[in-house]
Amino acid sequence: MRKISDNKDPKLVFRHVFLAAGFGWLFDAMDVGLLSFILVALRKEWALTAQEAGLLGSVNLIGMTIGAALGGYLADKIGRRPVFLMTLVCFGVFSFGSAFASGLGSMLILRFLMGLGLGAELPVASTLVNEFAPPDKKGRIVVLLESFWAAGWILAAILAYFVIPPFGWRTAVMIGAIPVLFAFWVRRAVPESPQFGNHRGRPIKLSELFTTYKRETIALWAVWFAIAFSYYGMFLWLPSILVEKGFSMIQSFRYVLLMTLAQLPGYFTAAYFVEKWGRKPTLSVFLVLSGGMSLGFGLSNSISMLLLTGSLLSFFNLGAWGALYAYTPENYPTEIRAVGTGFAASFGRIGSVIAPFLVGAMVQKDIGHTWIFGMFTVVIIIGTGMLLLFGKETKVR
Repeated sequence: MRKISDNKDPKLVFRHVFLAAGFGWLFDAMDVGLLSFILVALRKEWALTAQEAGLLGSVNLIGMTIGAALGGYLADKIGRRPVFLMTLVCFGVFSFGSAFASGLGSMLILRFLMGLGLGAELPVASTLVNEFAPPDKKGRIVVLLESFWAAGWILAAILAYFVIPPFGWRTAVMIGAIPVLFAFWVRRAVPESPQFGNHRGRPIKLSELFTTYKRETIALWAVWFAIAFSYYGMFLWLPSILVEKGFSMIQSFRYVLLMTLAQLPGYFTAAYFVEKWGRKPTLSVFLVLSGGMSLGFGLSNSISMLLLTGSLLSFFNLGAWGALYAYTPENYPTEIRAVGTGFAASFGRIGSVIAPFLVGAMVQKDIGHTWIFGMFTVVIIIGTGMLLLFGKETKVR
């Protein structure tokens, strides 16, 4: 396949880069989303305790933590495009292999290796799209890129609902991994970022993250930690928590699917407001409302309230993710943009590693769901406060 840059039409080049990144994210999200559903099946099949199930969620995120920092550094060192390709190969191979895991030990290793690829891909993809996007639409474009993640989760919920009960979790994982081959085929034609080309060979000054851009780094790391802690703690456990509340596996999957559908309008709304209000105000509002809905979900004790607060939680939390991906790359200049984004994501993944295991331990100790989701609210509010205190608006940059 020829590189799409052989065609000089910049709109065509940008469209191809956007779709290549978007479809990669969609398939990645589908596989990550499947984990939340197969945890329900694995706890029964392998007789896992709640803590062991939480460890399975956390080990994937340990890989993402390492991958985000490594991917960001390599993208500024050797280029966005080669890292963009390598991450998808890494993720796809081990994702498919996880369908053949024989027990908890082998699944832990495979999920860790998957995490390396996924963690490296996300900041690199958002940086690449940011550098190809039209200057006056960068924020909106990156938020729309994030909407592919919601589409992937919706597909994961559909796949889980229709495939896992009759055919088992292994079949669902294999089906979910196969489309990555298509994403890789499309991605081969993606050109290198012209902005990276202009800075190729320049030394990467990591110290600038903590000197020249200290305020930006403090704000970003705090928000990344808060949003990753809350998202992975809540959404990886959502189907299992619904089962804990007395619903069957089929009912749990159906309700999570309905809640997940609210993610897409959350992204689209955030995409509108990042250009209307700015990045920082949009991110702050969506974070605060996400925290409020988290507490509301923990307090809910009826189907109607669970669906309402769960849907609004999906709407605001994923909208905040979209705004954060748009905001982060704009805080740093080209020569440290990918590494700055990658390190912020990596620090955030520390929260995502802690949360699933912590929720598992809390569930095992019979700590109520109100306390669990209230904890997420507190963390989100602290992260928002750090953003308001240290963060800078980047729309005008």
